[in-house]
Formats: sequence, structure tokens, C-alpha cells
Amino acid sequence: MIQIEPEKVIETLKKYMLIDGFHIVVDLEKSQGSHLVDARDGREYLDFFSFFASNPVGFNHPKMLEPEFTKKLLRAAIHKPSNSDFYTVELAEFAETFSQLALPDDFKHLFLIEGGALAVENALKAAFDWKVRKNFEKGYRGEKGKQIIHFREAFHGRTGYTLSLTNTADKRKTKYFAKFDWPRVLNPKITFPLTEQNLEKVKEAERVSLNQIKQAIYNNPDDIAAIVIEPIQGEGGDNHFRGEFLRALRQIADENEILLIFDEVQTGVGITGKMWAHQHFDVVPDIMAFGKKTQVCGITATSRIDEVENNVFKESGRINSTWGGNLTDMVRATRYLEIIHQENLVENAHVVGEYFVERIQQLQQQFPELISNARGRGLFIAFDLPSSEIRNKLFAETFKHRVIVLKSGVKSIRFRPSLNITKAEVDEGIELLRECIEIVAR
Repeated sequence: MIQIEPEKVIETLKKYMLIDGFHIVVDLEKSQGSHLVDARDGREYLDFFSFFASNPVGFNHPKMLEPEFTKKLLRAAIHKPSNSDFYTVELAEFAETFSQLALPDDFKHLFLIEGGALAVENALKAAFDWKVRKNFEKGYRGEKGKQIIHFREAFHGRTGYTLSLTNTADKRKTKYFAKFDWPRVLNPKITFPLTEQNLEKVKEAERVSLNQIKQAIYNNPDDIAAIVIEPIQGEGGDNHFRGEFLRALRQIADENEILLIFDEVQTGVGITGKMWAHQHFDVVPDIMAFGKKTQVCGITATSRIDEVENNVFKESGRINSTWGGNLTDMVRATRYLEIIHQENLVENAHVVGEYFVERIQQLQQQFPELISNARGRGLFIAFDLPSSEIRNKLFAETFKHRVIVLKSGVKSIRFRPSLNITKAEVDEGIELLRECIEIVAR
């Protein structure tokens, strides 16, 4: 059996792959909670990254190490069943746990797949199928209903259909790839603090966006299958929307026989202080894409999809994949959901998230020339710098100070800690961040 020493990991990988991530070799055994250990030298990093918001309870949570659970996880990992065709106790336990502990009652259908982009991809396919069949019922003979309204600065993935939706700051993600020319509209994001002046600006942006949506529907009669949006845009810049705007999208979708899709791959499973971000806004989508913290990805849909009798959740073969999600991921996710429920971690995200934002706002008051637009919902937190160049300097400095954060949009720093982060760990991170800002400010 080949064995690679930690010191040789990056050197080895560079022979075969593009290695452009964090130059860390994760010690999966010694890393604990929100503290990540580099296996090469034992250096410890404060993890406000959590693998792009996909590690919900940090490293080596005691309940993840219980012998009975690790035995079950290993059993699921030895084989990789094609879950779409052969069924297991583990699959059923995940579906039941996910339904009971995570899904609001509105959602009646479930489809599982590997990868958040593929979750969104299948949400679009479900919408195309629904709209085309709706049009057949109206008398259309040809297939019509194959366009998607989406938003500027959106990130929905890098697969076939999703490439036509994604349009964040780094154009390398989509350039030169074939894309559809679907209607793209203004994203009326909030600037914080939400003063009267900023409120008027966002209201005007909402009016523009809603008019663009209505114009797209008018220009493409019966051809818009869905409106898709992240309730809070992640990679595009941690862009927040008002509940009034999201509810207006719901109304437009209802009035025009269009499905409303929420991409909750990054905002889902507790990070915003509720299980799902849309629950803050009193609005329910017709289809919701999920992933990251759930480990296995997929979509869930409300009964509106049942307005079409033979929809993709009922007709065999319409949407599928060999594995239908990874069984090992499902076993892990089942335990994660149990821990989140037992330890009340969604509420922890709300409480500690409020505290985290307050500490960021204090930094903004101390460094007003550098820090602006401090914002957050739960632990979904970010702030802006004056430019990309300054943001990149601060990002590099945080890594030197062993705090792992993320870039977002053109000039933002974002935080995605695990749900069980403590106020003490927030304080630890803020003090390190303050040191970094002081260096950049010199």
C-alpha cells in the first residue's frame, strides 16, 4: 500500500493536479472542533471556513466518534450501492431523519444526488418538465417553457445548465463554456446598516428588478419555467435581500404559472439561525436545492409540483443518477442532523451569530476607513473592504495569523464557521482579525 508522509502531500499532488487551495495538510485525527491542525507541522488554525460551510459540527465531535456510529459509517463506506435501484436501512433512516428534523411540512417530495450544482441542475429539469407539460395542457404542440429567470452575482454551480446562471466576480468559472441566454435581472441587495437612505436605494433596486422580471415574462410568453435565487447570495458577495422582495417573487411566480426555486445549498441547515434561510422571510419556494451541511445533496418540492400529474418525482426515469447520492454521506448526515437537533445548534447559530456580527460592527467602528457593510444572518457573516486589492491583502494576512476565512464577491470577506462555534472562539478570531486589519491599515 502506498503511504505518503504529510510533508510530501502537496508535492505529490502537484504532479497530478492543479493545487491552488490553502497550503494546509489537514490532520483529520488531531483537528478538534473549530481548530484545524496542519499535519505537517502541528500548527493550529481557527476555522471560520468549515469546508465551504459543509462541516456543521466541526472536527471530531464526540458523538461522531462513538464506536457504534463509526462501525455503521464504515459498513456504509465499504460498498457504494446504487441507491436509486437498491434500497438499504441506512437510506431509509436518512430520509426519515431529514424529513423529521430538517424539512418544513410544506415539502412532500425528495430527490438525492451528489453535488450541490447537480441538485440545482435537477431543480431546473423538474421546472422545465413541469412548465412544458403545463403548456401541453394549454394546447401547445411544441415544447415550450425552457427559460430560467436568474439574478446578477448568482452562483448556482458549474455544471451544464447551472453555467447559464452563475455570474460571480471570477469570470474564469464560466467563460468559454457554452451557455444559454436566459433572462438575467438585477439583484437588489441590501447595503448595511439599513438606514433610511439605504432602504430607499434597495426599494428602488427592487422596483427595477421586479420590472425586469415582468418584462422578461412579457417578452417570453409561456416560456419561463422558473425563477431561481439564493435567499442570501454567497459567493456573489454575501448579498442579502428583503423579505418583501422574496415575497414579491412568490407572487409573480403564482400569477404567471412559474415555479419559484430557492438554492439553499449554502444557506441551509442552520447557519442563518433557522434551519432554512427562507424561513426568516415567510415565503416558501416550490422547489428547494440543498447540500453542503447535508453532505448528500438534492432537491425537495412542495405539492405545487403535483399540479402536473406525471411530474419528475412520479414518472420513472425522468431524473436519476447511478448512485442517487452517497450512502456514506447519508449515514454521516443522519448523525449530524441528530447532533444539531440534540444540541440546539440552530439556536446557537442565531445567538452566537448575533454576537459575531456585533463584534464585526465594533471593528467597523474602529476601522471605518477599511471596514464597511458589516452584515450577517446567524453565522452567515461578511464585511466589505474598499477594494479587491485591500481585501486580498487582508485575506493573506488572516492566513498568516492562522485564521481561515473566505473571499466573497469583488471585495468582501465572509465567515462560515461550524454551527457549534462558541463566543470564546469568536473573541479569539476577532482579536486575530484586529491584528490583521491593523497591519493592512499601516
